[in-house]
Amino acid sequence: MDNTAKVRELNDSFRKDEGRYPGRWIFTVGIRALGEQAVTDIQLKVMYFNSFTEDNDPYEEHDFGSFTYDRQKIFWKIDYYSDAKMEWGSEAPHDPKKSYRVLTVMLAEEY
Repeated sequence: MDNTAKVRELNDSFRKDEGRYPGRWIFTVGIRALGEQAVTDIQLKVMYFNSFTEDNDPYEEHDFGSFTYDRQKIFWKIDYYSDAKMEWGSEAPHDPKKSYRVLTVMLAEEY
């Protein structure tokens, strides 16, 4: 399996919250302001997002997505760090032992 396929597999597994790989989710102030039910609904939409295209996933890593929730444009993205302190970007996002994923969910206007 090439590195792109490994990154994609790790991102999908992490995003689906399978708990096998280290990382965390961050919901921005704008997302949290929508209320607890909205946060839950949005998290589920991110987990099951599968509308990847050449436009929103040009590197085929499944590390970004967007959708509409209650007339709000929502973005989510995954960044890679070398450790949980999130001080340095990971140079090996294809290796779960050398990467810590952070999935940020935000209103498009917060981007």
